Amino acid sequence: MTTENRASKKYNKWIVLASIAIPAVVALLFTIKLDINLPVFLPPIYATINAVTAVILLIAVWAIKNKKRKIHERLMKTAIICSVIFLVLYIIYHMTSTTTKFGGEGLVKYIYLIILLTHILLSILVIPFVLITYVRAITNNFDKHKKIARFAFPLWLYVAISGVVVYLMIAPYY
Repeated sequence: MTTENRASKKYNKWIVLASIAIPAVVALLFTIKLDINLPVFLPPIYATINAVTAVILLIAVWAIKNKKRKIHERLMKTAIICSVIFLVLYIIYHMTSTTTKFGGEGLVKYIYLIILLTHILLSILVIPFVLITYVRAITNNFDKHKKIARFAFPLWLYVAISGVVVYLMIAPYY
């Protein structure tokens, strides 16, 4: 077993744990309601963070395709940080606010629901992809990193963009 494989393997249990724990904890926290008035309205803030994440991901892909590995590395770490900040703000908002119902009707409602459902499902699915991709990079297993990044990138990009679309579609009903 190579050094890269041993290093990657030691992270596997943490990736599995995080991939299960993050969605489970988010679901659990959604059942808790806090009677706190937030000083700011969070949805446009976390939607902006999603948009920034999408742009960062696109620039990071450009960077690596142009052999700017250090820039790519910094951008990917920044994208992960943005995603964590998004998740924290999203949870805080949903723990302190009532659910907003989408008010559109007809075809637009179905389009909204399809985008929302795929966004939610893929946001869960992308967690292990991002973590595995990151671990393969930090353990210098770049061949395997590239292979999984081909799946992680479009999933993560879709989640980031669809999060913005969901916000823009529901924003009139807040």
